[in-house]
Amino acid sequence: MDKVFSEYKKNKSWGLITNIDLHSCDPNFIRDAKKIESFVIALCKFIKAKRFRECIIVHFGKRKAVQGFSMVQLIESSLISGHFANATNNVYLDIFSCKYYEPESAAKFCQKFFRAETYTLHYTFRK
Repeated sequence: MDKVFSEYKKNKSWGLITNIDLHSCDPNFIRDAKKIESFVIALCKFIKAKRFRECIIVHFGKRKAVQGFSMVQLIESSLISGHFANATNNVYLDIFSCKYYEPESAAKFCQKFFRAETYTLHYTFRK
């Protein structure tokens, strides 16, 4: 049993939210809606989350600093969302679920998928 799961159980957590910032990703991946959709499907399988309906992926941003795709995927245990910033090739993901998943493993999965150089990760237990 991993340390995070022990703490999750000890706190009688209702859920877990993980914020993952991926730095210097492959620009071809973060600018491709089909790749983003493939990522969402693969991530849901990886964390054993059941997708609810289709993933919403929209490209927007009037200012270059914020332009890029944003994504929302409802899952039966909550949701996954993200923004893909063209200006920096960074990705900002949030995974919220009332079903436990391992945050560090999820972050490494995301890093590998988008070929990110580095990542930062923060998680919070929800009560």
